[in-house]
Order: sequence, then structure tokens, then C-alpha cells
Amino acid sequence: MMKSIVINNLSKKFTLSNRPKSLKDWLLLHDNKIKREYWALNNINVSINPGESIGVIGTNGSGKSTLLKIISKILYPTSGEIEINGTISSLLELGAGFKPDYTGRENVYLNGSILGLSKKEIDDKFESILEFSEIGDFIDQPVRTYSSGMYMRLAYSVAVSSIPDILLIDEILSVGDSKFKKKCINKIMELKQQGTTILLVSHSDSMVNKICDRLIWLDKGNLVMDGSSNEVMPCYKEKLNS
Repeated sequence: MMKSIVINNLSKKFTLSNRPKSLKDWLLLHDNKIKREYWALNNINVSINPGESIGVIGTNGSGKSTLLKIISKILYPTSGEIEINGTISSLLELGAGFKPDYTGRENVYLNGSILGLSKKEIDDKFESILEFSEIGDFIDQPVRTYSSGMYMRLAYSVAVSSIPDILLIDEILSVGDSKFKKKCINKIMELKQQGTTILLVSHSDSMVNKICDRLIWLDKGNLVMDGSSNEVMPCYKEKLNS
């Protein structure tokens, strides 16, 4: 069976700058001391089957968001390889891909086309997208006038308007009211039943436990554990409480 995602020895390095605190520090520090390397991911190896629902867990700075951004091709690895088979729909950053001065309607068509939908397909789905988003007449207002919750609702509604092969979600459901979050989770479960591969980053244990059958635990860029939710979550919680 062809894998949805195959990650081999994947690493990602960032170069960070240490801003000198004074002119004296600036004069004394050499360039190699001003800049330092930070490895966000170290030799990650993961294979994901079609239809799996995977939670990516870990404390802040563990590399979770970096991993999803590499899978979605927002970032590229420093070394290693990644193979992706299928269409990807991403919800990684609030309003990412939205043009602030475009109306909600215009952004629906823009983002729908980025997801590979034709104009006719977007036309056919538009009313259901609008209904799901619950933003009403604001659909014809510039999205720069939207609240963060409205941004999230519209972005989510577009992302799940088709049935992607792979859905990436990074903490976006932390924004918005509980009623809409419940509707979003129900939609994710529906996509799961239809065979979409799901990768979810969330600090909500209840959401992870409800959606995910498998967990990938990252710590400081390293893969600590990869297994069933029942195996990994207790070990992760024990580490947090130690």
C-alpha cells in the first residue's frame, strides 16, 4: 500500500541572530558569535498510512509546527527527504493565504483555487462554505475587518469544503466559541470516516484523544515516541509531571 507521507532522516536548521545589547558588544562580537544555529528537527523518520489520524504532541519549541510546515511545503528541510502522496489542505496559521484587502467572498475563490478547485466547483460549494462559516453578510467585507474568530471560521470552512487526501491542523481550533469548535471536530471526524489522513497539533488532550489513534511525540526536535494514543499519551503525561 502506498504511504500518504514518508519522512526519512529529516532535519531542519534555523540560523538565529543574537542582537548585541550595546555598541561595545557589537564591536567585540564576531559575526559567528552574533549568529547561532538552532536545530528545530533532528533526523525524524516517520511513515504515515492513508486514513490515519495522528496527533503531534510536545511542549512549546519541540518542532511540531515546523514539521507540519515542512509537510505542507511552507518550509523546506535542511537535510533528509519527504515524500507526499495526495492533495493537502492546511490550517496552520490563522488567515494564512488570505489577502487582507480582499473580501471574504474573494478569498474563498482565491483559496479554493489554491486547493485545486475549479471556479465551478467553488461556485457549487460556496453556499455550504458560507453556511458552515456562520459569518453571514460579512462575506462581502474585507477580511482585515474580521475578528480572529471570523478568520478561523472562514479559513476552516474553505479548507474542509472538499475532501483532501491529507488535512494538517495546527492549533487553529484554539480560536472561536465552543459551539463552532464542536462543529469543526464533527467535520474532522466525518473526513476521518471518509479516509482523509489527518495530522493534528493541539494542546487539548481531549481533542487529541477524540480525533487521533496514533501519536508522534517530539521533544527539542527529536522523535521521542511514535505509537498508539493509549501507549504514548500516558508516557507523555508522566514526563510532563516529573
